[in-house]
Amino acid sequence: MDEKKKNIIFEKFGMIATKLGNQIHLRTLRDAFATFMPFMMLAGFVTLINYVILEPTGFMGKIVSAETLTTIQQIGVSIANGTLSITTLLIVAAVSYHMCISRNYTNHIAAVLVSVSTFVVLTPMRTMFTPENASKAVEVTGVIPVSYTGASGMFVGIFVGLLATELFIKLSSNEKLKIKLSGNIPPAVLKSFDALIPIMITVTSFAIVSFAINLMFNMDVNELITTIIIGPLSKVTTGLPGFLLITSVANLFFGFGIHQAVISGSLLDPFLLQNMQENMAAYANKEEIPHIINMAFKDTFAVMGGSGNTIALLIAIFIFSRRKDYKDFAKLSVAPAIFNISEPIIFGLPIVFNISLIIPFVLAPIFSLTVAYFATAAGFINRVVVLIPWTTPPVISGFLATGGDWRASILQILIIVVSVFIYLPFLRIDEKVTANMSKK
Repeated sequence: MDEKKKNIIFEKFGMIATKLGNQIHLRTLRDAFATFMPFMMLAGFVTLINYVILEPTGFMGKIVSAETLTTIQQIGVSIANGTLSITTLLIVAAVSYHMCISRNYTNHIAAVLVSVSTFVVLTPMRTMFTPENASKAVEVTGVIPVSYTGASGMFVGIFVGLLATELFIKLSSNEKLKIKLSGNIPPAVLKSFDALIPIMITVTSFAIVSFAINLMFNMDVNELITTIIIGPLSKVTTGLPGFLLITSVANLFFGFGIHQAVISGSLLDPFLLQNMQENMAAYANKEEIPHIINMAFKDTFAVMGGSGNTIALLIAIFIFSRRKDYKDFAKLSVAPAIFNISEPIIFGLPIVFNISLIIPFVLAPIFSLTVAYFATAAGFINRVVVLIPWTTPPVISGFLATGGDWRASILQILIIVVSVFIYLPFLRIDEKVTANMSKK
């Protein structure tokens, strides 16, 4: 393939990637999850501290009394209640806010309040509860179940945040629906009256839809969305084949200059975060851990040194490269890579628009995720139960994410070693191409 045809292919691929990255709803979700992530990080730290460090049956139990440790754990429990237990409410607010930004709508607070109100309208305020020493559960009304505000309600929150905000913004742009007031009236009051009718129509519309769904299907909106949409999608995106496919496509896009978060952030992160939350909750309650694939699993085994497990490429350059310029650049990139920041080497070496290195950039995470998946499934390492910051250095990240399993760190080292040899032949090819270009 000549240089001209190659450039045309790269250009077309880049255009497709750019359009997808600028799609308003995908962009909104990506930004919303970026805003929401610190709360999940906090929940991850609390889980690690509460159930690894402060665990009464762990090493601290030999130093401090179990009663004292259990009492201190209540601090972490309250933080979990304010993060994990209201995940969906946080998502509703974040999605609504970023949809306003995307649509250039300025009354952010009204849209966020409408979305939260709409979510509560769709949520049945009842739950089943088994009293102490009772054999039968009874229905308790006037309460919002944590199962709806926590991880399992996340996708309803996403739909509400998107749809309710879209409808509200659309209605708010209709001048006929604005109440005009005259006189010296504070701006906040004017804004509230401008939004009054759109708020009433939006919330009421969703209430009618919820009522109709309940009548027709004898289930609430959460159950309907989970049954029809979320269940099938989750099996695709967090099953190993679908997970590898989406992750690979995301890295391929990064190879053409479009950050992998454009794909994975929108298509994977909601499902991975839900699995992560369910794992953390199960770990905190000493229950069986339900999921292998989750957010921290991806970060721990597919982002070592950054996207594409590029720490392996740096090691390959340091040990095997014959070019001084490559080694000089690797020295500049190694500090960010320790904290999983790969942009310097991706855009500087570069990997972008460099087919020689794009191939291993995609292949290395496929290898690492597959090995980590089957190692976890076979019980060689613990399942990932702690959402750690994505900047946690490799080897340390495996230990922390699995709740203190040193075997995960050993697995990371083995994966990095093999990944070095995945990158090596392509590095040799890239060096030859660079040398040939230098001679021209």
